[in-house]
Amino acid sequence: MRNPFQTPFAAVFSTEILLNAKRIAPYFMALLCGANGVLWWGWGPSTMYGWAVNSDFFISGTLPIYSFLTLPLFTALFMADPVIKDFRAGIDPLIFSKPITRAQYLLGKFFGNFFVLVCCQSAFVLTWFVLQAVHKEGVVVVPGVTVVPYIKHFLLLVVMSHLVLAAFYFVVGALTRSAKIVYGLGISFYPIYITYHVGFLKGLSPRWRNNLDPLVMNWHNVHLERRDAAFVNQMTIVYDFDLIANRATLLVIAVLLLTFLYYRFKTAERPQPAENLSWLNLSANAAGHVYEMPGVVSQEFRKTVVPIPAVSTANDGFANNIQKLIAALTVELRLLFSERSLAVVMSLAVFLSILEVIFWPVSADPSFSAAYAGNTARSMLLFLVGIPIFYIGEAIHRDRDVRVEGLLWSHPIPSYVILSAKFLSTLLLVFGFILSVGVIAIVAQIVKGNTPLELSAYLNVYSLILVPNAIFLCATFLTLHVLLPGRYLAYAAGIGICVGLFYLYSQGHSNSLYNPLLFKLWSYSDLAGPDRLRILMHRGYTLTLAAGFITIAHLVNARRTLRT
Repeated sequence: MRNPFQTPFAAVFSTEILLNAKRIAPYFMALLCGANGVLWWGWGPSTMYGWAVNSDFFISGTLPIYSFLTLPLFTALFMADPVIKDFRAGIDPLIFSKPITRAQYLLGKFFGNFFVLVCCQSAFVLTWFVLQAVHKEGVVVVPGVTVVPYIKHFLLLVVMSHLVLAAFYFVVGALTRSAKIVYGLGISFYPIYITYHVGFLKGLSPRWRNNLDPLVMNWHNVHLERRDAAFVNQMTIVYDFDLIANRATLLVIAVLLLTFLYYRFKTAERPQPAENLSWLNLSANAAGHVYEMPGVVSQEFRKTVVPIPAVSTANDGFANNIQKLIAALTVELRLLFSERSLAVVMSLAVFLSILEVIFWPVSADPSFSAAYAGNTARSMLLFLVGIPIFYIGEAIHRDRDVRVEGLLWSHPIPSYVILSAKFLSTLLLVFGFILSVGVIAIVAQIVKGNTPLELSAYLNVYSLILVPNAIFLCATFLTLHVLLPGRYLAYAAGIGICVGLFYLYSQGHSNSLYNPLLFKLWSYSDLAGPDRLRILMHRGYTLTLAAGFITIAHLVNARRTLRT
């Protein structure tokens, strides 16, 4: 009897899981979803209204919002190029030379990537499940351990919503063979959905509004803030016929999309347009004639004496080392920008960082510019942690993965050039993220009419808070990845350290000596008032720590030489 785990479908399915395990995006997404769960648990609307964070009502009401805010772009990231990468790498003839059908290949690709996507999405509810055992002032918990509501609502309200979206992205990517088109659709999801929600669904009756909403954002159909906490904490949510019909419709649409792909998918690469080539036919030289072109080639080669010029090495000196650093930095930036997840991750990071200042009113504290700058600076903190730990880890371990580290060390370059290029490329990426958020915040402030605009407020907050934090985090994670032998161990250690520190900070243990990011220890009045000197001294302390970490990383990662 044939083992079902050795079928072609199972082989493709497991291969996709293993390939995703070597990418940055799954770990970054899991970290983001887990951190989002922590925020909803301890600082969400539950603390304001007294709702129990593990109640049936709160779980079912929060998951659709979570699904909308953080997941559509990652769905596009996972489902864009499972098929494209096989044709790009030129291994499609090898794959289809095996006894595998189109259905097995496509379904293995689809479900393998969708399984990894669901595992990353589940970090949100897994975090909630674990946090039931953690006590925090202001957080209400229903007695006992909640299990079934997490699984039930997650599968129905999150997984089913993204199944049809994943099928759509997968079909577009497989048929167009262009990941950029899928990424563009993923980025445009938010304006399209918001326009659909406001322009079309808003004018319908509540029942049809829920039936035609793929993310069931208004499924509760009540004003949650008017519900009594003692009542909603004991509620048991039962799915009505309309919601079940909505979910079944999404499942049918996903099946139809995959069926359409099955009939339209071709195993051969699309023909490329023919190039304008010229053909040259040469007859065989059977008689052994020698053809001579005057002034170019003669039958008897002339003997020419050419003096060999004297050469000397000119490879040392500060200027030459700077040129090598610039060349290495250029290579690192090109490799960084070729990373498939970059466009999606950065777009999502910018969107979430400016979400509050765009869609919610901002009060002048003490001025509008100070409020906008401070709000975006706090919103960016999670991404200032997440982007360096994953992208600098990819840069550090990339050379070891493809086994070119020895080749790099064989070149006449100082030991610090390669590591500095990786550090600077990630730091420039973070600076670009900060600059993008700042520019969008300034535009939003002007458009919303919250004037006057004070650029000095943005400069104060970003230069004194964000820039030193970015340098420190890049230096810290650079050292962590150099010291630890594997990327996954470094990811786990980095995430564990950050979670542990932020938990201590939330419990009131936030002394500035072990709080280099100044988490909850600054306000705009401190930056522009009499406490500015204290902030400057602390920033000097943070940069000194960063310099120490960079020095350690360079000493540990020095050029390896053979002893004779």
